[in-house]
Amino acid sequence: MSIRSNLGTAPFDALLVGMYRSFGLTIGSWEIILGLFLVLCNAVAGRRRPEFLALLTSLITGAGIDLWMYLLTEWLQPETIFSRIICLVIGIVFGGLGIAVNLQADFAPNPLDRSMQIITRLTGLNFAISRALISIVLVFFAFIFGGPIGVGTILSAFFSGVMINLFVPLVAKLDRKHTQEGVSS
Repeated sequence: MSIRSNLGTAPFDALLVGMYRSFGLTIGSWEIILGLFLVLCNAVAGRRRPEFLALLTSLITGAGIDLWMYLLTEWLQPETIFSRIICLVIGIVFGGLGIAVNLQADFAPNPLDRSMQIITRLTGLNFAISRALISIVLVFFAFIFGGPIGVGTILSAFFSGVMINLFVPLVAKLDRKHTQEGVSS
């Protein structure tokens, strides 16, 4: 949704689109390639073996990005500033919720989300600040490769971490409630 908003997209997506524009392949293919790179970087930073299962998340996300871009290209073409803002807000809110759910599941975490967790653990910063720091680095690289940087990128860089920070405890609470209900049954 944020890519379709044409207001600038999330920092990682801006990098993916920039790589697509610079080198070809699809946006989803770059998700997978950069996912592998991040898995290796996370292993070094976390002083652990690479979490190759995290590539499963990159594969699913990459395929999902390409599918949604294909489906939304004809169907969703926001032309007014209001419709573009709505697309951007939906992308930021649902992106934060999706990341929180994925973090709570702790199964094959997205390599970018694992980077956020590693930075949080190593620095003691919260998710919002760790995500913002990563976003600054991603925007820099997106700029180099001609990614779609705009007001949406800045808003996403700062508010996606806030959304994650907001949703993580809510998702954890729902998970605990669901687990307790399952035990009671």
